[in-house]
Amino acid sequence: MIRKAVLPVAGFGTRCLPASKAIPKEMITVVDRPVIQYVVEEAVAAGIRDIVLVTSSSKSAIENHFDTHAELEASLEAKGKHALLESIRHIVPADVNIISVRQGEPLGLGHAVLCARPVIGDDEPFAVLLPDVLVDNALVENAGSKTDSASDLSGMLAAFERTQEAQLMVEEVDWQHVERYGIVAPEGDAPAPGHAASLSGMVEKPARDAAPSNLAVIGRYVLPGDIFPLLADTPPGAGNEIQLTDAIERLRVKRGVQAYRMQGITYDCGQPLGYLEATLAFGRRHPTLGDAFNALLSRYHQGD
Repeated sequence: MIRKAVLPVAGFGTRCLPASKAIPKEMITVVDRPVIQYVVEEAVAAGIRDIVLVTSSSKSAIENHFDTHAELEASLEAKGKHALLESIRHIVPADVNIISVRQGEPLGLGHAVLCARPVIGDDEPFAVLLPDVLVDNALVENAGSKTDSASDLSGMLAAFERTQEAQLMVEEVDWQHVERYGIVAPEGDAPAPGHAASLSGMVEKPARDAAPSNLAVIGRYVLPGDIFPLLADTPPGAGNEIQLTDAIERLRVKRGVQAYRMQGITYDCGQPLGYLEATLAFGRRHPTLGDAFNALLSRYHQGD
């Protein structure tokens, strides 16, 4: 069972400026919690128990969020604010470990993942979750999933266990927008939602007429430990950075890579409009704030 995940959180978050000037973009809230907490909760729900945060010197707020705050807890307990106390005591379950490693220089996503090598090791598979992306499986859960997986991440982990091939989560995007994404080329037919298929290659931001499909990689990976020697030997690519995609392509040639087609939807929280969309989606069904939030939306809609 895959129990480790890497979350690269060392970037500057320039698409979120000025909000991310003084606080990490991962700490900007969606409704009542920072976006990084949703991503960690996704990993924990899929069975991950070791969360490796690849951070930088400006990201201590993320580490603090998952740490104990004894003074705050004592204050809440003294004031009888037990619900709030429970909400900060159980951000992660007691059996989940939050581990931080530093990426000293911003040398690319591939380098960020490589920084986790001493914690993960070369003999164990692991997941990579980009905290820019929120994966939302609520509509699938409400409709009744056609697969046995509780979430798309769970489905990816199960697909790796069956095949021992790396998994890239992909989402169908509008053909007019394929040039914004890394696009996969399935060997045969595209996989159905909730299923995986082998790849013959990947293309980074192809032109519309050159795209092999409209299935875009969206920030979730399950990789074998032997990706690390490949990353260590990968020269700088686009942007003079070590690209995870380059190492994955070498891995594909060596032992195969599959695309897992998600059933849910995603929100790009690396930019302000994505945060707003995520806030709308999560706010409308929030267990305590949802009714009041929907009333607010109706009031503003009527005003238009």
